[in-house]
Amino acid sequence: MRKNSIKNTRVNAEVQRELSNILRGGIKDPRVSPMTSVVAVEVAPDLKTCKAYISVLGDEKAQQDTIKGLQSAEGFIRRELARTINMRNTPEIKFIVDQSIEYGVNISKKIDEVTKDLKDEAGDIDE
Repeated sequence: MRKNSIKNTRVNAEVQRELSNILRGGIKDPRVSPMTSVVAVEVAPDLKTCKAYISVLGDEKAQQDTIKGLQSAEGFIRRELARTINMRNTPEIKFIVDQSIEYGVNISKKIDEVTKDLKDEAGDIDE
């Protein structure tokens, strides 16, 4: 995999920040959950396409509804992005659900359960 250049890294960070601002304040679609955050953004080097990784707090239905709402509002989001960021091309945005936070929480719970069981066994052996 090719390393990102400094320019591409800066563009990714700027698009992520502005996308977060747009989602926080500009989207009026009721399908979009208020607990939606932009985890990461990958803009292609030619600035034509963009993958936005979105994290939604809620169940599977809330995640699907939020993605559908964001896809229907893509034109508005692109227009706002073009207005706030001075770029030659405004990228076409593809929204992807990112479940890494939820995955991390589940793994952490499982580790806590295993270590609790180990502590209980160690306590039984000491007595």
